[in-house]
Amino acid sequence: MKTIASISIFLAGMSAAIATAIATPNAASSTKQPLKLAQANNSDPAATIKTDGSSTVYPITKAIAEEFKSTAAGKNVEAIVNFSGTSAGFKKFCAGETDISDASRPIRTDEMEACNKNKIRYIELPVAYDALTIAVNPQNTWAKDITVAELKKMWEPAAEGKVTNWQQIRSAWSDRPLKLYGAGKDSGTYDYFTEAIVGKARASRQDYTASEDDDELVAGISKDPNGLGYFGFAYYEANQNKLKALAVDSGRGAVLPSRQTVEKAQYEPLSRPLFIYVNARSAQLKPAVRRFVDFYIQRAPTLVSSVGYIPLPAEGYRLSYIYFNRGKVGTVFEGKSQIGLTIGQLLRRQAKF
Repeated sequence: MKTIASISIFLAGMSAAIATAIATPNAASSTKQPLKLAQANNSDPAATIKTDGSSTVYPITKAIAEEFKSTAAGKNVEAIVNFSGTSAGFKKFCAGETDISDASRPIRTDEMEACNKNKIRYIELPVAYDALTIAVNPQNTWAKDITVAELKKMWEPAAEGKVTNWQQIRSAWSDRPLKLYGAGKDSGTYDYFTEAIVGKARASRQDYTASEDDDELVAGISKDPNGLGYFGFAYYEANQNKLKALAVDSGRGAVLPSRQTVEKAQYEPLSRPLFIYVNARSAQLKPAVRRFVDFYIQRAPTLVSSVGYIPLPAEGYRLSYIYFNRGKVGTVFEGKSQIGLTIGQLLRRQAKF
């Protein structure tokens, strides 16, 4: 397993209790002790936290930021939360323009090199799981499920300009034009979907409606009886009256996206972890960033569920908390997405970090 060399940063303002928990071997395995927030320092000047990146992770970070602002730890802190897509977010992050980068896939090798070039060290923190959802218009009465092979037939580069009718995918389906909606090229969802379905990252037909804004994709499909698209599960959950999810068959039967099917490793290959990447220097020098990330890890289990994603087990957040407060930089991935990575496999990988 390849990781960027780790550095240790001593985070000023940490309490003795936190330091003791980090030093205790059993601290990482305990799931019952509550996570403690770093306390606000009244002498801290007003601070700004800049976050950008994945539109998939955006609802989580936005919900965290809104709640953080109402706390003592968030007093006098301006949390700016934007989204431009995972890839575009990493460009800004590795240029030192943001403190935190939301990501719907692990950092790529070229992005790691860009961060290294600019001496940006990052702390990788998984925050949730997503069930990448295949959705159609509710007026679609012919399709209830779809196989991975059929999705590939729809989306592979060879389909461009040729696969344009629903019956070309499955003969029993309606003789209607096929209209596709999907992630734009700056989206981590685009990278993950193409690798999981087509077999190669960024290999896709281009004659479809593309956007890094999942709300735009939802709006397009909800108005198009012939439409099919893909986006994060939270956007489906928030718009179930406008959309219909298709069950995905990867060879073991058709499975609908849900918290239960993700936790049981049944919804494959479209289950994936979601991340935030924290600039280690920002965490070291900006108390507001440190307090915000502490708060993020503590509140994620509740707020992840409230916006429609799947929270990690308590052990996952405890590991993230410990690694953040140790200043553990680098990645447990090899510069690419890990297709079909289950929650259990992610936890084992985190534990070895």
